[in-house]
Amino acid sequence: MTSPAEILPGVIFYSYLSTERKEKVCLWNHHTLILQVSGQLILETSEQNISISGGELLLIGKNHLGTLTKTPIPGGNYETIVISLQEDLLRKIVLEEKLEADRKYTGQPNILIPINEFLEGYFQSIIPYARSSGAAMTDEMGILKVTEGVKLLILALPELRNHLFDFSEPFKIDLEKFMLNNFHFNIPIEKFAYLTGRSHAAFKRDFMKTFGAPPRQWLQEKRLTEAKHLIETKHQKPSAIYLNLGFESLSHFSYSFKKKFGFSPTALNYRLSTNDLQH
Repeated sequence: MTSPAEILPGVIFYSYLSTERKEKVCLWNHHTLILQVSGQLILETSEQNISISGGELLLIGKNHLGTLTKTPIPGGNYETIVISLQEDLLRKIVLEEKLEADRKYTGQPNILIPINEFLEGYFQSIIPYARSSGAAMTDEMGILKVTEGVKLLILALPELRNHLFDFSEPFKIDLEKFMLNNFHFNIPIEKFAYLTGRSHAAFKRDFMKTFGAPPRQWLQEKRLTEAKHLIETKHQKPSAIYLNLGFESLSHFSYSFKKKFGFSPTALNYRLSTNDLQH
């Protein structure tokens, strides 16, 4: 089976795999609901580290960066159902159900949802469609299932209405703090601008004022400096860290590292290892 498979195009997805796969960069443009059917999923962001296993439910906040690690159960598989809570559908629910936000949401962006019998029954009703690649699910039925899921979420955690139904644009946030927490994510500069509440031009202008360098140059320097720190102090291997620091390939990372420091990351790692053995 292709993974992930679309059960309702762009809205409901089914992910299935039998070997570990790590996705280094995920950017959620919409609130996203994840039901872990089997196996383990770990979400890592600059502020949270959340692990869920079979039967657990996670809501990931929109406009958010993170890393996902997907691990099958020993001797078994990894299965998850993902529902994208897109803004146009949430606006429709607000109009039809009169469930609008009544105050600013101040909780964590990513939330473990306590499973009750209603949510458990809801997801049990979706699993057969997922495993059959949604063969029998019409678009109308899919939208009804998503709407039902949103209503059950709010029944379980009433404060979620203020999280799900906040349609305001990202406000201008502290650029320095955000970039220092998220520099390792390999996303376009335009996405960094949007997530800090700025136009592309305003982002570049504010970035230069804050860091004294253009975004691309600063990101490269910051990632390489962090790599050197991890190799020297944590004794991590170059092959284990380059993806975590936003480099797309080991060869590009090694080339950039040697150009900046005059020696390759592998040479540094080897030299440190040799010194440790001698002492």
